[in-house]
Amino acid sequence: MTSMAYNQAAGLGGMLKKGHKSMQGLQGATLRNVEACHEISTITRTSLGPNGMNKLVVNHLGKIIVTSDCATIVKELEIEHPAAKMLQLAAEAQDFECGDGTNLVVSFAGELLSQTEDLFRMGLHPSDVVAGYTKAGEKLMEDFLPPLAELITPMADGRVKEELERVVKPVLAAKQLGSEDLLAPLVAEACLGTMSASGKPSFSAESVRVAKILGGDISQSHVVNGFVALRGLETTLTTAKDAKVVVFGCGIEASATEAKGTVLMKNADDLKNYNKTEEKKMEEIIKGIADSGVKVLVAGGSVSEMALHFIERYGMVCLRIGSKWELRRLCVATGATALVRLGAPTPDEMGHCDHVYQKEVGGKPITVFAQADGSKTSKLSTIVLRASTSSVLADLERAIDDGVQAARVACKNGKLVPGAGATEMELSLKICAFADTCPGLDQYAIRAFGKALEVVPRTLAENAGLDQGKVLAALVAAHANGKACAGVDIDAMGIDGATGVCEETKVYDLYQSKASAFRLAIDAAVTVLRVDQIIMSKAAGGGGGGR
Repeated sequence: MTSMAYNQAAGLGGMLKKGHKSMQGLQGATLRNVEACHEISTITRTSLGPNGMNKLVVNHLGKIIVTSDCATIVKELEIEHPAAKMLQLAAEAQDFECGDGTNLVVSFAGELLSQTEDLFRMGLHPSDVVAGYTKAGEKLMEDFLPPLAELITPMADGRVKEELERVVKPVLAAKQLGSEDLLAPLVAEACLGTMSASGKPSFSAESVRVAKILGGDISQSHVVNGFVALRGLETTLTTAKDAKVVVFGCGIEASATEAKGTVLMKNADDLKNYNKTEEKKMEEIIKGIADSGVKVLVAGGSVSEMALHFIERYGMVCLRIGSKWELRRLCVATGATALVRLGAPTPDEMGHCDHVYQKEVGGKPITVFAQADGSKTSKLSTIVLRASTSSVLADLERAIDDGVQAARVACKNGKLVPGAGATEMELSLKICAFADTCPGLDQYAIRAFGKALEVVPRTLAENAGLDQGKVLAALVAAHANGKACAGVDIDAMGIDGATGVCEETKVYDLYQSKASAFRLAIDAAVTVLRVDQIIMSKAAGGGGGGR
């Protein structure tokens, strides 16, 4: 009966297991949560925009990551605080849905929560703040943001390369300033190579792959309409045109039996005959594959010396790929089916490739499965990336992934809004004007919401080395005079007499990405504010005990 006895005098400590932690109330929980979220937004904010600084993160495995991509930073930081974890999850959701705008989610949510500290000091209850933020968020999403999409000409046709470049370039510039003119045509070409031939333009982001090859520079990067394997061929024959392709998920070798057996040999003739039987069986299999018209074999496992000998004899090309993921991508590129049995494939199981060849890039042999333009087989494009160091290559790959996601979103919804902080500044003024029309206590929270939107133009100016006070004042004046497309001019640093404001910005953001970022940031901030108590049980510990 001792476990059922509850000591009322002990309170919460008597009810919960020994070693738990509990924090409650405004000081204990709410402000601590706000402080944690403010800390993580401070970390990522300096990486916002084209002039954003890189973060060097060393993860638990000792791997060094150098990047300004917010989703990668928060993922590798291994955040433990439950409230800050919500911002991390919001950034990951934005990265998954749109690719771009992850830093906006964390920075805006962090600024919204930072604004609440003054509101709490004024005597507002968290419920009043939540009500004001929710009201401002609904007004922003329904009434204020949609009209801004009418100021910019939307993407007319997703199958026009120039239109795709216009959408992708600002996304790439935010991650790799100076390289966007080289990367945007590559991304646009790769996306067009996998796009559906009829109906509304659409493609899967998984269909655009990146092959990273160390050495050279970014200008040597190019697009292959098909698949690129980062290893050479096994055979001496290194090219095949208009080839039928067979893909085996297993290795090309004599398979061992599941049951163990013993072969008793009494003389030398028995040994010779045993070996000849194995050779004969392997030749039979390879001959059957060659007779079906196959020119290229791809193995998912090891290729035995004997099998390679017969593949060479029948004039076929052989490639070995160890990764199941790579094997699956090759099947997509050629239209083949991965077989788990050795033998001649049926016509349905074979794939087709216009040109298979081996070439050397940066001293490394690679195998290219290239499809001709207009091929019905290929649903895969590969961007071959070149750069001087592995960390630069990894960061370029992340930028390209974001660009591909942006192109995918633009094909679904081609609406654009002004970038460079113009949208946020315009919304800030409108939200503050809306706060003046609200009679209740929530007007203070709505005004704080409008002030929080200024974090984007302010941070862009700060990261570009401009005087943020002067830029913000000039930007407010421009928007008050009806110039809704006025944004921060990051190239104005060090120019005499420059205000740091471009009255008609040429930077555009996707409406869908912007709307999604605002929605996730508001939801994350409101969720954190609704928490008034944190109860943490004792961490499970093995061996050395809990932490």
